[in-house]
Amino acid sequence: MIQRIPEPELMDDPAQALAYARADFSAPHDNFVALFMERFGTALDGTVLDLGCGPGDICRRLARALPDCKILGVDASRAMLELATADTEKHALSERIGYHLGYLPDARLPCRHYDAVVSNSLLHHLKHPAALWQSLQKFARPGAPVFVMDLMRPASRAAASQLVEEYARGEPELLQRDFFNSLLAAYRPREVRLQLEHSGLAELQVETVSDRHFIVFGHLG
Repeated sequence: MIQRIPEPELMDDPAQALAYARADFSAPHDNFVALFMERFGTALDGTVLDLGCGPGDICRRLARALPDCKILGVDASRAMLELATADTEKHALSERIGYHLGYLPDARLPCRHYDAVVSNSLLHHLKHPAALWQSLQKFARPGAPVFVMDLMRPASRAAASQLVEEYARGEPELLQRDFFNSLLAAYRPREVRLQLEHSGLAELQVETVSDRHFIVFGHLG
């Protein structure tokens, strides 16, 4: 098994952010929402917090799937949030979705606690993974559902190249490079379970859901 190779935490280069925002992530993002619904249903109301929201595609999909909810996305990349805001206005969802610039776990958000907390593809960017787990504990209200989905590090560089070829063949070279680097920076489910135990979140479940993704989910006590 190859060792993890960290990548930069922030995607704050405008060209990199734009390439990511315009890529076709409909399959994994639809799966994110579907897996969330399978575990927590559709009756949720209140405000959902999206940690590391990037250009806001997950926020918009959740807003459509959860009509009784508002969504707040937080990200430390100003370039990403500019794209998120523009696309949310374009889709006429600005009344239900807001964005906040902040660095986790120290971001100062509008509310102290949120009714659900989600995150997609943030963990592999973090130099210190505890920042994500601390943020779940800090911002989720007691009993709130939490749901995290992220990439899973493959067994070899060759396996990573195969995943890039299969899922990003038609994307720009910049995005293919970023996807490859993200795969090498990702954690394995066993490593994530250890992180959860060390963070006092052993009650959360870890499940592999595809050849490149795992999820972490449950209710915070």
